[in-house]
Amino acid sequence: MAPVAMRLAAQSLSDAQPVPFWLEDPGKPGALPALTGTERCDLLVVGGGYSGLWTALLAKERDPSRDVVLIEGREVGWAASGRNGGFCAASLTHGLGNGLARWPRDLAKLERMGEANLDAIEEAVARYSLDCDFERSGEIDVATEPYQLDELHELYEEAEGLGLAGGLEFLDRDAVRAEVDSPTFLGGLWDRRGVAMLHPAKLAWGLKRACRELGVRIFENTPALDLLPAGGGMAVRTPYGRVAARRVALGTNVFPSLVRRVRHYTVPVYDYALMTEPLSPEQLAAVGWKNRQGLGDSANQFHYFRITADHRILWGGYDAVYRFGGKVAAEMDNRPETYLKLAQHFFTCFPQLEGLRFSHAWGGAIDTCSRFSAFFGTAHQGKVAYAAGYTGLGVGATRFGADVMLDLLSGERTERTELDMVRSKPLPFPPEPIAWAGIGLTKWSLARADENGGRRNLWLKTMDKLGLGFDS
Repeated sequence: MAPVAMRLAAQSLSDAQPVPFWLEDPGKPGALPALTGTERCDLLVVGGGYSGLWTALLAKERDPSRDVVLIEGREVGWAASGRNGGFCAASLTHGLGNGLARWPRDLAKLERMGEANLDAIEEAVARYSLDCDFERSGEIDVATEPYQLDELHELYEEAEGLGLAGGLEFLDRDAVRAEVDSPTFLGGLWDRRGVAMLHPAKLAWGLKRACRELGVRIFENTPALDLLPAGGGMAVRTPYGRVAARRVALGTNVFPSLVRRVRHYTVPVYDYALMTEPLSPEQLAAVGWKNRQGLGDSANQFHYFRITADHRILWGGYDAVYRFGGKVAAEMDNRPETYLKLAQHFFTCFPQLEGLRFSHAWGGAIDTCSRFSAFFGTAHQGKVAYAAGYTGLGVGATRFGADVMLDLLSGERTERTELDMVRSKPLPFPPEPIAWAGIGLTKWSLARADENGGRRNLWLKTMDKLGLGFDS
């Protein structure tokens, strides 16, 4: 990093608060009381992020008489659901390319189900008056290197050949810069309908309100300590009490699963983001962005960025940090060396915004799995269901995962439960120190590929053949 660029990047961060922008919203609801004593219910949902909230909501929609309890270790939406970029995608497979590589037989069905899932989220936003700045503005995958442009064009042609290009538009350099102006953009692929932008914390808080209005009993600051059979059902112990339930749905994602055998399928990866101060009318005019799409570049070490309702720019990604041992710890939520790197990259992308300052900088843990998309299963003779491994694309896909968990708990065979994606598991991560060494080598190899025209070395080619990957 050149000394002048480093100095300017550092200056832009001097007032940045090391807290998630979204969680500072004045509309944040107060915490609900912790669970004390013994509670009984038909369905216990563990986890108050999107996964748990959608499960509780859909359970009540399916059967209003069902008694549902949700417990959350801190406050609803405080973790990944309140820290992400607010990209709510239709894709259930972490993008078309990953879906083609892993589930070609089911891909058309998965794409259809994903579109229906996003439509259902939009309908729920309207039905429950979820004030979350929902905008169906789409997303542009941009190319910043010639090889990325070739790859995007190949993906578009492949989608077209499969009849899956509806809503996709390939943009050349002039067309993409007419949408959002950066000298680094060489072209892009615009998914016009497959992604919505939203305020992530407001979505979680709105789902919390909707669940309570339907009769879900929610207890916050109530971590689940262990899971045990109890009579004909299950019981979860908490610090001040216990919940006995006929069925349990686990939406704990990045946090260690109460089903121990599931833990080796995911690792926590820390992702970081910056938020700018609001842009002036002149700064807005300098970048364009009138259609308010989400954007992401096409490198292995990628950035994601979007514009908010009050005209700020969120800029995140690039570094994906894995800590030896795979622990989730509060001290990892802030990483100044990553913020400095992100700030420099921001002004490389948008040099016309030099002088703009960042108001917030934060991080959080994502549960990644080796196939980049969620996996599902049951335990304790079908009394417990789980979904995990969304790998950064859970804002939309968690609603689908909630439906899968409810299907599994009911014992029904549905179109969802018959999917190969639902019936299979990703390859597990190896134990330490092999996991740490392998992830480190993969990150180094991905960075080298970005520097060498996308050419993948022998390690990455071997990982591809084995179906293993690492992403955030």
